[in-house]
Amino acid sequence: MFQPLQKGDKIGIFSSSYPATVFAKKRYKRAKAFFEDKGFEIIEGSLTGQEDFYRSGTPKARAEEFNALLRDPSIKMIMSTIGGTNSNSIIPYIDYEAFRNSPKIVVGYSDTTAILLALYAKTNIPTFYGPALIPSFGEFEPLVHDTYDYFERYFCKPIVPYTINKSAVWSDEHLNWLDYERPKMLYENNWIAVNEGIIEGRLIGGNNNTMYGFIGTPYFPDILPGDILLIEDSMKDAATVEKNFAMLKLHGVFDKVSAILLGKHELFDDEGTGRTSLDLLLEQLDGKKIPILADIDCAHTHPMFPLAIGKNIRVNTIDKTITCIESWL
Repeated sequence: MFQPLQKGDKIGIFSSSYPATVFAKKRYKRAKAFFEDKGFEIIEGSLTGQEDFYRSGTPKARAEEFNALLRDPSIKMIMSTIGGTNSNSIIPYIDYEAFRNSPKIVVGYSDTTAILLALYAKTNIPTFYGPALIPSFGEFEPLVHDTYDYFERYFCKPIVPYTINKSAVWSDEHLNWLDYERPKMLYENNWIAVNEGIIEGRLIGGNNNTMYGFIGTPYFPDILPGDILLIEDSMKDAATVEKNFAMLKLHGVFDKVSAILLGKHELFDDEGTGRTSLDLLLEQLDGKKIPILADIDCAHTHPMFPLAIGKNIRVNTIDKTITCIESWL
């Protein structure tokens, strides 16, 4: 279905929502140069350098940019430039047959969740929750190298089983977006385990605020008993996080999943409650003893590692590890 990435391969980029190639042009150029220095060729989607106020184009224009990359036989990977707010508006117009007939590695995170899950729901072909071009690879040293090491290990040298190495440090400090100011504050990394267990299952999920915008539609995959749920978010307040967790509860998601991966919440606003996003999740679980591995680095923070939506993983909350046990090739 897929082949590992090799130097010289073409990576197509698309702007499904926020026009960051315009509003963060310096960071975009830095990220593009980073990949070119690694030996890859960046193929710009048709909306690169375009903006329509808060978005890169109309829903149909954004879908056509993505579809053109899907239909290009020379492109091996398609990566989002960034997320945004409105990727759900393009999913009715995606060419799912083109993806089914000629699968490509499609990777991104945040608002790109809508596209990743829709592609998987319609074709049963895995997609990849992982770094996006501008936020992840426009980052300065040293964290950009940590993210790339994860990227290279996963997409260029895929061997299973693969237990993900937890990075020593991480950061969510909003600094050095366009120009370098000073080194970011780095924090000691710590994954949090709740409820002991060793669980294997299919990974499903992504950015929770994005899932709120299309759950219950034909573009959202069915959550099956035994699935492992990935949820993460960025710059939300406690009230919004509670609303989004409650949405999953009301859809019966927590009655089906066997484990939860909760990503680090970038710049979480606890609104003076002293509660974390994990606290709010536990509140919604109503005492269900679901094994949870929280504060993992498949999230908006730096560095970030990728995971395949639709493939089996093992979550071990005893030794706090995530292992990819099913090849995506």
